[in-house]
Amino acid sequence: MALLAIWAATGPLLGFSDTWQLIINTGTTMITFLMVFIIQNTQTRDAAAVQVKLDAIMLELQISNAKLYDAEHEGEEQLEKQRQHLRDEAKNGSNHS
Repeated sequence: MALLAIWAATGPLLGFSDTWQLIINTGTTMITFLMVFIIQNTQTRDAAAVQVKLDAIMLELQISNAKLYDAEHEGEEQLEKQRQHLRDEAKNGSNHS
């Protein structure tokens, strides 16, 4: 916030020039890039933690379906097939894997 206030205060001194505007544009672009990087990193860590927790639950429930353990490495088509298979099993009341 302090940098933004300093930038705004220098506007009249620099005549609101193109260079003055370029400074804020460059700064906001850099901050945006940094924030996207931080958010992606956090989401990746969060997704990995969820996978570990799900694997632990599956291990505790003695689920031995290897395709489920490696589902995060599957393509969209294979994942949809697994979803449909699980829906069908749930409808039929089957709880084996």
